[in-house]
Amino acid sequence: MRRLFLVLALAGCTGGDAQTVRDAAPPAKPVRAPSNARRTAITDAVARVSPSVVTIQTEVLERSQDPFDAFFGGNAQQKVPGLGTGFVIRSDGVIVTNAHVVAGASHVAVALRDGTSYTAKVLGVDEVNDLAVIKIPATNLPVAPLGSSDDLLIGEWSIAIGNPYGFYLGNPEPSVTVGVVSGVGRNLVGQAEGGGVYVDMIQTDAAINPGNSGGPLVNAVGEVIGVNSSIYSPSGGSVGLGFAIPINRVKRVADDLLAHGSVRRPWVGIKLRLPETTNPRDALNSGVVVRTVVPGSPAATAGIEPGDILEKAGSRSLRNPYDWEALLLDLRVGQSVGLTIKRGTREMPVTVTVGDLPEVSAPKVEVLRELELVTLTPAIRSERGIRSEHGAVIYKLSDRVAEDLGIQTGDVIVQINRTPIASADEAAKALNYYGGRGPIRMFFERSGQVFTTDFSIQ
Repeated sequence: MRRLFLVLALAGCTGGDAQTVRDAAPPAKPVRAPSNARRTAITDAVARVSPSVVTIQTEVLERSQDPFDAFFGGNAQQKVPGLGTGFVIRSDGVIVTNAHVVAGASHVAVALRDGTSYTAKVLGVDEVNDLAVIKIPATNLPVAPLGSSDDLLIGEWSIAIGNPYGFYLGNPEPSVTVGVVSGVGRNLVGQAEGGGVYVDMIQTDAAINPGNSGGPLVNAVGEVIGVNSSIYSPSGGSVGLGFAIPINRVKRVADDLLAHGSVRRPWVGIKLRLPETTNPRDALNSGVVVRTVVPGSPAATAGIEPGDILEKAGSRSLRNPYDWEALLLDLRVGQSVGLTIKRGTREMPVTVTVGDLPEVSAPKVEVLRELELVTLTPAIRSERGIRSEHGAVIYKLSDRVAEDLGIQTGDVIVQINRTPIASADEAAKALNYYGGRGPIRMFFERSGQVFTTDFSIQ
């Protein structure tokens, strides 16, 4: 009876009956603040950067593959959705992401961490560096603190923040994965989420998955040190080989895109002698040997001659053509750079003032007429020992194009800007498309290695 009385008394005090008391939820437990012992440098870094991370949703119009449309002569288009990540670099709505996230998009939308969505405008794209700057009509946004990528330590903490699979995970808050800086100066040629070739990248084992592209890679003090761009994976999922564009390069590209809407491509005016070896290890230590110097170029003015070996740029060692390409990505037009060159047995310093990339003088149609291509087939791959599975083989070209672009018969074009090339027709279409739109970077395989050449078509 005492127990019944107590229950009834409780019921009486609450103004209900015994059934009400039995159905009522138990009193809520008081919410405790997390113990300071659980806070780490990583949690503090995430708290500092994650408010600036956004989800980017795109729509790309593609021709319908429905056979009924083709049969009836239709030209229906379908909207293909895309997903990526970005982060705010200016409080008035300026956001950095990857170029491949917004490539070909007819509509770009940005969702903030609180779920608010805006239509975004693409201010500029640099396909060579796989970077884009977009803007939304918002103010007083949290800005990501930008660090430096010049002094990264192998083994230091790295934190990847992004939106893998977007809203499939239930809310717009970004996901966090943690690892270390596994390497710097990495050159990636192969299967990657972003596609194509990346030079001089930060490598991390922090998990990066589809949708993470364009998000920040952060150090342990809450500074952005890179832009997550690609993974190397046989399966399409993260296997601990993630790559990020160094933030110092991102700053330079973003400044150019905001100021000019395009990137001023650094130019020195030399063509390199490419290594004639199928051994990747030998190619990585083949040296940076000057093949030709463009008359009147910055290199010619500095006194560089064919046959010179470029050994250093400042304190940075130059061991192969990839190192030279990486250096060019980090230079600004008008900047002076000190080079150490070797001529015969003598070493000497020279100073080169970087110029703008000049345009190829020939009109677009003449360039195409001077370049004959065939689609790479399994038979050609086997006969010539080509590593790339797809591409366009240079069958014939004029001496002028060979000299200006540094390419030769038998080279395989695998990518033009950020467009992978699967056939001769695709190569021709890409050259037509990019002609007159600014600098072009073409990736080609020779002797089992992938190299690049920069040019413009007027």
